[in-house]
Amino acid sequence: MSPDRRAQDAVSLLARLAAGETSAGEAVDDAIALCEQTNPALNAVIHPRFEEARRDAISPANGLLGGLPIAVKDLGCEQAGEPHHHGARFLSEMDWRGETDSYLYRSLRDAGAISIGRTNTPEFGTTITTEPAVYGPTRNPWNLDHSPGGSSGGAAALVAAGVVTMAHGNDGGGSIRVPASACGLVGLKATRGRVSTGPASGEHRGGFAVDGMLTRSVRDAALAFEVVSRRWPGEYLPSRTGGRRTNADLPGVDRLRIGIAAGRSHPDCRAVVDATARALEVIGHDVLPDDQPDGWFDPEMTDQTIVIRTAGMARELRSWESRIGRSLTEDDVEQSNWWSAEIGATLSGAMYVAAQTWLQSWARRTALFWTDHDLLLSPVLGAPPPPIGHLSDPIEGPGRLRELIGFVDQANVSGQPAISVPTGLSAGGLPIGVQLVAAAGREDLLLGVAAQLEAVGAFVPLPDLSADR
Repeated sequence: MSPDRRAQDAVSLLARLAAGETSAGEAVDDAIALCEQTNPALNAVIHPRFEEARRDAISPANGLLGGLPIAVKDLGCEQAGEPHHHGARFLSEMDWRGETDSYLYRSLRDAGAISIGRTNTPEFGTTITTEPAVYGPTRNPWNLDHSPGGSSGGAAALVAAGVVTMAHGNDGGGSIRVPASACGLVGLKATRGRVSTGPASGEHRGGFAVDGMLTRSVRDAALAFEVVSRRWPGEYLPSRTGGRRTNADLPGVDRLRIGIAAGRSHPDCRAVVDATARALEVIGHDVLPDDQPDGWFDPEMTDQTIVIRTAGMARELRSWESRIGRSLTEDDVEQSNWWSAEIGATLSGAMYVAAQTWLQSWARRTALFWTDHDLLLSPVLGAPPPPIGHLSDPIEGPGRLRELIGFVDQANVSGQPAISVPTGLSAGGLPIGVQLVAAAGREDLLLGVAAQLEAVGAFVPLPDLSADR
């Protein structure tokens, strides 16, 4: 692992806190100072809570993240009394506030994490670039002309810039893995049901979405997973249990069978997949090119997810109408989401159930791959991180989006865990991550293999932004 990742990750900061070399107050002040310096260019934090964070740092909980500054995405991870606008103009105009602390936020707070603010997200998190009309674009610290990905782009930009060592995100269609790839970070999407969506909701986005954290190192990803997978009443999958995670006690892995599904991807992305495959072979794994699950790229899977997502968008807007006490109009909602909701409102309940049934059958068929394979290696995105405006263009954006997202939805539909790790750069010097997908419940394999890649130096260094500060 490059020295900057080891020296500037959460585990190292927590070690300094435990040793008394710094305090929670000093760590929070440092994060706030860096945020104030970098955020005008990045536009990553849209709801600062600097004074509240300083108060929280006086006596943080003595848990796995005791005294650690973090940031929270402004979509999910609800905080009572805090702004929670979901990237939506009408909620921003109302200054909508969280009504309760979500179980996820309670898990983070009870572990001792201290949020310095809420981060930018596209409206309702429905795309993979972070350019909401109401708050404007978040920019990639590697190159301010490019997107940090989405929908957890604000979180990723903040972590890549070194403001905090980890930040909350969620992933209903690659929204942790895509920004991790675009910003050179580690992004773990856990198995469906690992992270609570309570108490306000059950399965989110048709079961596609799961919350998690973006991190600078694999050991941080393991530590964050330990915290956010806390079991709460009503959850139907057991969480991980155990103590503090370090490099020494990351899961060990033996020789694995790893398939590759590179599909139609940009030459730079394919080159990074190939280089990662070679690194895995050197480590000692069996890598099997063009060996992938049956139907992994079936276009019918995409068509059926559209049914779930458009119906979900219609339901989301109707729910907000009930909560705010008025009807929403086309002027309240961004065009793509308004159109999605209009389509969803025309679909029958029978069509929704049929789509869920088809997708469940598809997931069972593709799952057979993991009976004699351990992991699947693929790109995260079909091309390097695009420029700002490339995906948000109302005419060309949807077609460009389809060219990029063919590798991430599968794990959301199947509910399997997947991780993005930063193993390459584009010809233009932008990060390119690769994705590893495991069978349900096998986050241990993902973290173990990711740690092996990190240990042999396969990760790209994080950018040195000190000159900009």
